[in-house]
Amino acid sequence: MSTFAPQPFNEARLHEFVMKAVGEMGAAMNAALIVIGDKLGLYKAMAGAGPMSSAELAAKTRTDERYVREWLAAQAAGGFITYDAPTRKYTLPPEQALALAEENSPVFLPGFFHIVSACMKDEGKITEAFTTGKGVGWHEHDQCLFAGTERFFRPNYRAHLISEWIPALGNTEAKLKADASVADVGCGLGTSTILMAQAYPKSTFVGTDYHDGSIQMAREAAKKAGVADRVKFEVAKAKDYPGNGFQLVAFFDCLHDMGDPEGAARHVHETLAPDGAWMIVEPFANDNLEDNLNPVGRVYYAASTMLCTPASKSQEVGLALGAQAGEGRLKKILQSAGFTRVRRAAETPFNIVLEARA
Repeated sequence: MSTFAPQPFNEARLHEFVMKAVGEMGAAMNAALIVIGDKLGLYKAMAGAGPMSSAELAAKTRTDERYVREWLAAQAAGGFITYDAPTRKYTLPPEQALALAEENSPVFLPGFFHIVSACMKDEGKITEAFTTGKGVGWHEHDQCLFAGTERFFRPNYRAHLISEWIPALGNTEAKLKADASVADVGCGLGTSTILMAQAYPKSTFVGTDYHDGSIQMAREAAKKAGVADRVKFEVAKAKDYPGNGFQLVAFFDCLHDMGDPEGAARHVHETLAPDGAWMIVEPFANDNLEDNLNPVGRVYYAASTMLCTPASKSQEVGLALGAQAGEGRLKKILQSAGFTRVRRAAETPFNIVLEARA
C-alpha cells in the first residue's frame, strides 16, 4: 500500500511542470525520429532543396510517402522544419540544415542521437548497475554508441583542434610541424589522431584504446585517410600504453571515464619527453554542481549517468569522476601524479582544454 501523503500544491506550478514534461515527451520521441531521418537521408535530401511535399521527399529518398508525411509533421511540430499550409510543403531552413544535414558543420548533431539510442537500448544494464553498484564497460554497450560518439565529437574536433587547441599549447605546434612523436590515448575510432596526422605530416602518431573493435575501425579510417604510414593504432589501456619520449600526449574526452585517472596520469608523466605537453580535453564544467545546472550540464550529467560513471566503475579503482568533474578536481589529480604546471589553455561552450607539464 502506498504511504504517499497528499501535500498542498500550487495548481499553476503543477500545470507548468506537466507542460514541461509534455515537452520532454516530444523530445524523447523525436530522438528516434532524428535517428531515422539521419539514417534514411531525409534531412540531407531537404537541405538546400527549398519547399518540398511529402511525396517529393519520399520519391527523392525512395521511402514510403505515408511514413514520410507523419515524420514531416512531427518535425514541423518540433520546429525542426517549417510548414507552409497553403502549399502543404515543408522546408528545412539553412540553420537547421547546418545542424542536421551537413556532416562537416561544427554544429552537426545527429551523432549524439545515436548515442541516445544506445543509452535507451542499454537502460536495463544501467538499471541493474544502480542496484549492484557494479560498472558497465564501454565495450558492453550497443554498437551504435561507438559510431555515434565519433560522429558527435568529430565536428567539434575539426573546428577547434588544429586551429585553436594545439596552438594554445606553447611551443607544441612548432614541434609538431618539425618532427614530433604523439600519443593519442583513448582514441576511440581515431578521428582526433587522424586530424593531427593530416595537419602535421612530418610527425608520427600512435593512437591507443582498450576497445579492440574501435581500434580495428580506426586502422581502416587511417588507411582511407591516407595516413596509415605515419599513424599506428594499438589496443592498450591508459596505464600501460607503449612508448616514451612523446612530445605530446592527448586525452580527448576520456580521462573522466577511466577507473584510475591518477594512475593514467602517472603513466603519462613517465612517457612524456622532458619538455613535452599533455593535452587533456574534457567536457566543460564548473567546479560547483549548482553552476552546472544548465542545458549543457544537463546533457553531460545524463550522459555521465548512462555512460561515463558506469565505465569508470567497471575498471580497477573505479573513481567515477563523472563528466562534470570540473577543472579544480582534475588539477588535483594531475598534480598528485607529478605535474607541476597545469593551466586551462582553451575552452569552448562544450569543452575545457588543460595543458599539463612536468
